[in-house]
Amino acid sequence: MIEKAVNQLAEKILNLDEASLTALWEKYKDRMERFEVSRDWERSVIVFFIINAVRAKNHIFNEQVAARQHPTPDTPGRRRGKPELIRVK
Repeated sequence: MIEKAVNQLAEKILNLDEASLTALWEKYKDRMERFEVSRDWERSVIVFFIINAVRAKNHIFNEQVAARQHPTPDTPGRRRGKPELIRVK
């Protein structure tokens, strides 16, 4: 039951516009930073992290799409990410 509820929330969040959410980011950041023992503060924290989650998801998505559109050619025999070092005497 809880998994179904969380998946329904995720579906609703996926339908939200990132630009509209980003416009709310500063408002909820400020609310979150002004701690108070209240349900309103707790909601503000959740909203702030939802906005960040959507932004992070879109960033990762866009990076992956770009990487697939412009793949870097692999050089056979070379390890990716580390330069080949040669000892010189």
